[in-house]
Amino acid sequence: MKTLIKNIEFSKVINLKNLISYQEAQVISRTIAQTPTVSISLFSLDKGEGISTHVTPGDAMVQVLDGEAEITIDNNIFNVKAGETIIMPSNVPHGLEARVRFQMLLTVIKG
Repeated sequence: MKTLIKNIEFSKVINLKNLISYQEAQVISRTIAQTPTVSISLFSLDKGEGISTHVTPGDAMVQVLDGEAEITIDNNIFNVKAGETIIMPSNVPHGLEARVRFQMLLTVIKG
């Protein structure tokens, strides 16, 4: 049987924040699922690190697990923190910078 979810234990209660560590001056990612239409990844960013402005072919949902980041969507700036979620629409430029150490679960859905 082929599983679609990887890099995570099945049938076990977990805390997503514990699945990815912080590394000084780095952006770390861990893919949880990757199909032609869905991508789910965990990210941790050290303070001051970022993901440069880019465009994706799918809608992207950021669920903030820890810390705080500044997310720019089409020249609009949003400050998001642990417990908050924001949607970045497809084909619209977006990027982010960690204000403090920052973890997120990123889900991208392509049509």
